[in-house]
Amino acid sequence: MKTTVVVTIFFILAILHQDFWNWNNRDLVFGFIPAGLAYHSAYSLVAALFWYLVSRFAWPHRTEQWADETAESDS
Repeated sequence: MKTTVVVTIFFILAILHQDFWNWNNRDLVFGFIPAGLAYHSAYSLVAALFWYLVSRFAWPHRTEQWADETAESDS
């Protein structure tokens, strides 16, 4: 279940990264930030939060435990 959700959100974020709807947008956000820059600033925060949550909740901890056990037995 977790893998499916992570992969789905990853592809949604990959599609949203191509913000073709902002290419010709000359509006200013807060009066000085171009719309495309504001969009990518928000996008970067969402992507950072997503990867934090993936590393926190969906990381394969058993693989790390196996690697640690293997490293200890080798030395």
